[in-house]
Amino acid sequence: MAILAINGGERLIPPNTVKPWPPIDDVDRQYVMASLENPNHTFGPNCQKLQEEFGAWNGNKFVIATNSGTGALHMAVAAVGCGAGDHVLVTAYSWSSSATCILHHNAIPVFVDVDYDTMNIDPRKIEAAITPQTKAIIVVHLHGLAVDMDAVMAVARKRNLMVIEDACQAHGATFKGRKVGTFGHCAAFSLNANKCLCGGEGGLFVTNDEEIHKKALQVWSFGETRTPSQERDYHAYALGWMYRNDDLGAAFARAQLTKLDGYIARQRENARVFMDELKGVEGFTLPVQPAGHEHNWYNLNLRIVPECFGLDPKPDGGENSAKISTWRDRILKALEAEGVHTFMWQRFILPAMTVFQAKNAYGHGCPWTLPYTGPVDYDVHQFPMAQAHTDRHLCFAIPLRAPNGKDVAKLTAQGIRKVFDNIKELDLQRNPPR
Repeated sequence: MAILAINGGERLIPPNTVKPWPPIDDVDRQYVMASLENPNHTFGPNCQKLQEEFGAWNGNKFVIATNSGTGALHMAVAAVGCGAGDHVLVTAYSWSSSATCILHHNAIPVFVDVDYDTMNIDPRKIEAAITPQTKAIIVVHLHGLAVDMDAVMAVARKRNLMVIEDACQAHGATFKGRKVGTFGHCAAFSLNANKCLCGGEGGLFVTNDEEIHKKALQVWSFGETRTPSQERDYHAYALGWMYRNDDLGAAFARAQLTKLDGYIARQRENARVFMDELKGVEGFTLPVQPAGHEHNWYNLNLRIVPECFGLDPKPDGGENSAKISTWRDRILKALEAEGVHTFMWQRFILPAMTVFQAKNAYGHGCPWTLPYTGPVDYDVHQFPMAQAHTDRHLCFAIPLRAPNGKDVAKLTAQGIRKVFDNIKELDLQRNPPR
C-alpha cells in the first residue's frame, strides 16, 4: 500500500521517463534533407516512391499519396460509387472522420453498434442496419485491431455492397495472417504525426481495382482525368478536390516506413509486458485480441468495471453515463499524478455529434432532406455497447511506442496497479480536481 501522488504521496514515474513519438534519427534526416534540396516540393519524387514502397509493404497494386487519412477516406467513398442520398454503414464509435467522410460526398452515414470485446463494428448487427439506399460499408480497424473481415465480406457479397477499410490506425495489423487494407474494395491509411507510420500529416489511398483507382484520382486532383505525373489538360471532368501530398512529408514517411516493422514489433512486445504486469488487478478489464487477429497496438484500452465500485453499469448516454465518466475522470487524474501517460480517446459516440443530431451538414437539412434518400434514426440509445465503451475506457499509447522499451511499459503498468490497489483513497463520488 502507498499514498497516491494525487493525495500527496510520491510520484511513481519520474518526469521525462516516457520518450516522445516518433523517434527521429539520421535516416529521417537523410531523406528529409534530400527532399529539401530537391527543386520539386509539391507532388514530387518522394510521393511517387512512397506509393510504390507502401504498396510493396502492404500488398496493394495501386496507392495514392494524399494530404490526410480523411482525404483518402473521402476518395474511397466517391470511388466506390457513393453519392447524394446514398447510405453508408459505419461504426458508432470511431474518430469523426470515419463518418464525416461520408458527408463529404453528400451521402448519409447509418451507424452500427460495436462489439464490446473488440470495440470494432459488430458484424452480427450489420445486416439489420442495411436500408434500400445502402451502397457501402466502412469498417474501422479501431486502435489497430482488425475487424472480422470474413464476416463483413460475407454480408457484403450477399447484399451486393462495397467495402471500404478505414485502416488509418491499423498499419501492419493482420486478420488470419493478411494485412488490413487488402480485404475490401479499397482502404485508407493515415500518416498523421501520432500514427504508427508518421509523415507529420498525410495519408494513403489503396486498392487493387484499376477502375476504383481511376475514380479516386479524380477526387484527389481537381476532378481531372490525368494526374500531375502525366500531361495534364487542367479540365475538370467531375467534382474534385485537391488531396495530394507534398514531397517533404512523403520523404519523412518513406524514412519512417523503413523502420515500421521494428516499431510494430516493439509495440507488440511492450503491450505483452504491460498486460502481463496488470494480470489479476481488479477494477478494469484488459483488451481482447481474438484468435486470428494480430494487433498493432496503436492504442491500448483498459475498461473500468463499474460494478467493482458499487456503481450502476448501465450505459444510458444520460445521467448514469455522466456519473460513470465523473469517477472515471477522477481515476484518470490519479493516474496522471503518478506520471502515467493516459488519456480519453473519444468522449462521445459518433451519432451524438451535433451534425448528426441536427441532420444538417450543408444547410436546409442536406443531405438528409434530399428527395431520393430514406429516413435515418440517430437515437443514441440504439448503440449501448459503443456508449458503454465511451464511458469506461482509459487509453494508452506513447509508453508502448519506440523508443520506449519494456522497462517503460512495465513501469507504466505499475503506476496503474498503484492507483487501483489504493482505489479507496479516491472519493469517486466527488468531482475530479481542476
